[in-house]
Amino acid sequence: MSLFESGNPTISEKAFEKSLVINHENTMTVRGTMNKFGFMFLMVMATAFYTWNAFNGGQDITGYLLTGAIGGLVVALVIIFKQQWAGYLAPLYALLEGLFVGGISAYYNAQFADKAPYLIIQAVTLTFGTVIAMYALYQFRIIKATERFRSILLTATLGVVVFYLIAWVLRMFGIEVPFIHEGTTFGILFSVAVVAIAALNLILDFDMIERGSAMGAPKYMEWYGAFGLLVTIVWLYLEILRLLAKMNSRK
Repeated sequence: MSLFESGNPTISEKAFEKSLVINHENTMTVRGTMNKFGFMFLMVMATAFYTWNAFNGGQDITGYLLTGAIGGLVVALVIIFKQQWAGYLAPLYALLEGLFVGGISAYYNAQFADKAPYLIIQAVTLTFGTVIAMYALYQFRIIKATERFRSILLTATLGVVVFYLIAWVLRMFGIEVPFIHEGTTFGILFSVAVVAIAALNLILDFDMIERGSAMGAPKYMEWYGAFGLLVTIVWLYLEILRLLAKMNSRK
């Protein structure tokens, strides 16, 4: 496996190699990537608050959820195959993802209003805490993105994706996989494992952004790197939210 390969399918060596420039003018930087990530994060928050308020105002937000989920997936796939368009499409992805995240959060908040009134705050806090912790672990090289680390994490990540796809197909035929949503002991352990996998993917994301900058990728790859990092953080938040919901469902 290549030293540049990431567990996050949106950030890979191929994506950066295809975009390398001969001169080093106007190239990708770590700071530029993080600035663009901050901008995209604000866009996520804006549309998330919109759907949150719409739900609490009594509106049917099913349309927002479907638009965010399906639209976000389509835009993400286009960005993955057309990195040059990331500067135009990454902000759109952030807006769509916010619709979905805000709607899902509103549903969970309503469902656990009695058992866990601070469920969303806890999920957001834990997500931020995890991101900061993983960044510190990466910066101090306590966890290193070695070739073996990448290989194991890539396999685990793909395994989770395939499992979720199988569960989704089974659900279409009326067959539920209980431990995905139910608060059984095995279900909680499963969510803990998925949260750990999502968190460790941040190490690879930070590494890929740093390496992309060192490789002299063009400026638009800052948007692509920010997009990939946002994908992982949103995934982490949703998995933490699911884990907390499972734990509180046992009360």
